[in-house]
Parts: sequence; C-alpha cells; structure tokens
Amino acid sequence: MVKHIHQIVADDFARLNEKVVSQLYSSVPLVESIGHYIIEAGGKRMRPVLVLLCSSALGYRGDKHVDLATVIEFLHTATLLHDDVVDMSEMRRGRPTANVRWDNPSSVLVGDFIYSRAFQLLVGIGNMEIMDVMASTTNRISEGEVLQLVHQRNPRTTEAAYMEVIRNKTAILFAAACSSAAILAGADKTMQEKLHTFGLEVGMAFQLVDDVLDYSGSALEMGKNVGDDLAEGKPTLPLIHVMQHGSESEKTMIIDAIRNGGLEKLEEIITVVKASGALDYTRKVAQQRIDLALSCLQELQDSPYKTGLVQVAEAALNRSS
Repeated sequence: MVKHIHQIVADDFARLNEKVVSQLYSSVPLVESIGHYIIEAGGKRMRPVLVLLCSSALGYRGDKHVDLATVIEFLHTATLLHDDVVDMSEMRRGRPTANVRWDNPSSVLVGDFIYSRAFQLLVGIGNMEIMDVMASTTNRISEGEVLQLVHQRNPRTTEAAYMEVIRNKTAILFAAACSSAAILAGADKTMQEKLHTFGLEVGMAFQLVDDVLDYSGSALEMGKNVGDDLAEGKPTLPLIHVMQHGSESEKTMIIDAIRNGGLEKLEEIITVVKASGALDYTRKVAQQRIDLALSCLQELQDSPYKTGLVQVAEAALNRSS
C-alpha cells in the first residue's frame, strides 16, 4: 500500500528525495556522512508524504510544498538521531544506529545541524504562519521527549499520561505536516484545523501500533529489536493495560520489568501481554483514532490525493513494520 501511496505523488516524491540529499551538504565531512547514513537507511517518509498529499488535495500549484516536505523529513530525522542517543538504541531500520557506528556526541551534533538546516529551508519558504507552526512543533516534541523521560521506569504512569507523551513526541509532527500544507495551499482555518486533527490522530494511531509491534512484530520486519521499549523501562499502553486489568502476579511482573528495565523476562511478558488482551485493546484504541482522522477528510473534494490520505491512515493502522 505504501508504494501505491508514493505513486500518487511520484514526481513530487522524487523531487523530495533529491532535495533531502542535496540539502545535507556541509563543509564538514562527518556531518555529511552521518546525515546520508540515516537518510539513506530508507523509511516510508510518511510525514513528508502527508505534506505532498495535503497540499495537492487542496489544489496547491506552487513548488514550495517540496521544500516544506523536506523540512518535515529533516525534523523527523533530527529527532531520530537524538532519540537513539537518549534511548541508547543499537538498531534502526535494520542496521546499527548512527550513535553505534560513530558515537553519541557526533549523533547529537549532527541532529542539531539537521534541525538548523530545516529552519534555513523554512526561511526560504517565507511564510511566518508556517514558521510559527514548526517552532511550536519542535518545542512540543522536546517536551514530549522530556515527558517520556519523566515517566520512564514509572509503573504508575496512567493511560492519559502516556497519551500526552505520544501526542507530543510523535503525533504532533504528523499534525504539523498536514496543517502547514493547508496553510501553504491557502486553506481556511477550518480546513487547517481539520487536517491538523487528521494528522494528529494518524500519528497517535501510528505510535499505538508501534507499541503493539514491540510485543508482536519481528526484528527483521521492524528494523529494530523486539522488546526495545521494555528494555528501556517505558510504560507503553499494552503494559499499562496489563497493570490495570491483569492478575496480581502479572501486575507484579510488569511493574518489576518497568522499574528495572532489561529483557530477562521478555518471553513471559510477551505471553502475558498477548493473553491479557492488551494488544487487542491497543489496536482498538488505534482504530478509534483512525476513525476520527478519516472523519476529518469529509469536506475534502474527492481526488487521488484524498484517496492517498485515506490510504496513509489505513497504512498507519495495518502496518507490520
């Protein structure tokens, strides 16, 4: 399905990839090496594709949407570099993380470089309203990262608190991709808000499915290690559900795993998470988010681009990696 989505915006997607590569230029070779390493690792580019689809669905006929899509991809890439350092991750997209191949300081600093390059591109777009969206979004992402640290190894984390973490850390960039595209296309405030909500709900569902895959996916398909969140002591929604509804022994095992991290009881925990209905519950919540997202597209005129947006939402829900 993702390949078909890319075909809908094939020319713009090709231009996006060219722009991403060309904008990684630097007089410092290490910057280019790390930048190209993480960009060329692949990825579905779902966030920048949302820019291309939303702007085209609203009839935009300029050329700044490719620059805006590149901004979104760079903001995402910078957060990945920083995340991998904070989480001490060792694998992403099926190969060693940049901090493993090089080191933590290099990864952090190149992440900063890519952030700043994104804002250089924003200056070129020349729209203060979009600049405001992106400044607010990067601020919210940083808050989400800190919130995640606050709740790490905390088994008292509630479902509401976890939703706040993923709203800021993950979903807000999906939302910004859609609303900024609407601003670029000259859409009215109502449509901007509807597309913001569409992106936010798709992003929430995307992260919730990621939570499911951490206990049901394969490392080969996901490009990361199964159980990474558990190893880091992150109380994701499947674990929160078990702590709320599991037996006393199951709750105790999950609480200990979150407090201490590690994967010593990974197989037992996977069995408990699956048997408890936690994965089904998390998928149900993700489905509710997608239902809300799709309702926000009703006023969009039918077009291949609107179809692509629907398919992005479906892909976020049904993905296996």
